[in-house]
Amino acid sequence: MSDKQRTIKQAVSITGKGLHTGVPVTLTFQPAPENHWYKFQRMDVEGHPIIDADADLVVDTSRGTTLEKNGVRVHTTEHVLAALVGLGIDNCLIQVDAPEMPIMDGSSWKFIEALEASEIIEQEAMRDYFELTENLTYEDPIKKVEMLAVPQETYRCTVMVDYNSDVLGTQHAGIYDINQFKTEIAKCRTFVFLHELEVLLQHNLIKGGDLDNAIVLVDKELPKDKLDHLRKVFNKEHVEVKGKGVLNNTALHFYNEPARHKLLDIIGDLALVGKPLKIHVLAARPGHAGNVAFAKKIKESIKKQRIEKDYPKVDLNKPPLLNITDIMKILPHRQPMLLVDKIMELSGEHVIGVKNVTLNEEFFKGHFPDNPVMPGVMLIEAMAQCGGVLVLKTVPDPENYLTYFMKIDGVKFKQKVIPGDTVVFSLNLITPIRRGICHMRGVAYVANKPVMEAEMMAQIVKVKNIEKPVLA
Repeated sequence: MSDKQRTIKQAVSITGKGLHTGVPVTLTFQPAPENHWYKFQRMDVEGHPIIDADADLVVDTSRGTTLEKNGVRVHTTEHVLAALVGLGIDNCLIQVDAPEMPIMDGSSWKFIEALEASEIIEQEAMRDYFELTENLTYEDPIKKVEMLAVPQETYRCTVMVDYNSDVLGTQHAGIYDINQFKTEIAKCRTFVFLHELEVLLQHNLIKGGDLDNAIVLVDKELPKDKLDHLRKVFNKEHVEVKGKGVLNNTALHFYNEPARHKLLDIIGDLALVGKPLKIHVLAARPGHAGNVAFAKKIKESIKKQRIEKDYPKVDLNKPPLLNITDIMKILPHRQPMLLVDKIMELSGEHVIGVKNVTLNEEFFKGHFPDNPVMPGVMLIEAMAQCGGVLVLKTVPDPENYLTYFMKIDGVKFKQKVIPGDTVVFSLNLITPIRRGICHMRGVAYVANKPVMEAEMMAQIVKVKNIEKPVLA
């Protein structure tokens, strides 16, 4: 399979009913642009709100995975998401006219058929995989859930289920590569023990439940009156089980179909990470709650990797490209407003500068006497001065220019800066410098962690006959 992103060629619809709500629903898979990932859209709600397939939006995992955004929910999302991942589709809009996905036969197979009927096409953008550099673990000692992800060149999954039941016992399942999903996993249906089913029926919680969309496991022989009751509930002419086993003697697709369905659920729930994976997931006794918790841990790792990737790889022990004397020949600022100590890197499109924060800074006298914190406006000013070096180096006589702020956007302060910190400012041009106007984005780091970020626009203006210019 190519590493280019993929979507479907045209819209395709499928109809069914929700497992828990019993509400009829039409689901339509729509093509989506690059870097879209998966999003659900409630067509039956005013404004057609969109709900991202995001682990941070999960609000319930008791009977499937439910997402909610701005008060609007979509239920039982895992089988649909598993089909998309299993077919290597990266971008898709999933429109539904009811709150719950259709259960179909309790697997991902009908979704696979619909998506393939639409035709899967490549897009121009390359996939942005999540790849591990170290093992990642999750454990729920109460539910005895254990999950481990290890580095792998492909997306691989191994699962073990153990229900201490004679009819199910301990089962294992696995795929060596996500490309095996269609043939090895997609047809595996959801399963439930009869005693669990009875509780759900008593609470009217599976209005769309049917012997055609779930495997009902029976771990004890049933009397005739119980079978007659189930026949009425499911509106079936015959309901039987020969001893312990499967209700209505449903033929299993695989001897370990329940374990394979648990693997299907894991793949669907881990789609909530928001990008394709290159990891090997090993799971013992998994469920939706554990899957989602593990997805959140993966998202934290992605965030950490992004921060580490963005952090400029600069050796602060190396001699600077420009020292403080060099900087004063470019910038008009002087103590106490000169807030750049050295420039480590400088090109036509980026600059990396350093500010060593000490208690001797003038602003610490009043901000704050007993709890010194570098003011946010000073961080912005220091970042702007680094950008000033970049733009003033484009003219032969920088001493004859002043730099004026035109706009500041998207300012975020993530962590306080205190005496003893070394702040590294990394700025990159958003657009080329034209007519002395510079538009750039900057991030400030302390100890490899971002402390502040902003977009800023400034303009340099030539000023004549000014002996000591001051930055406005």
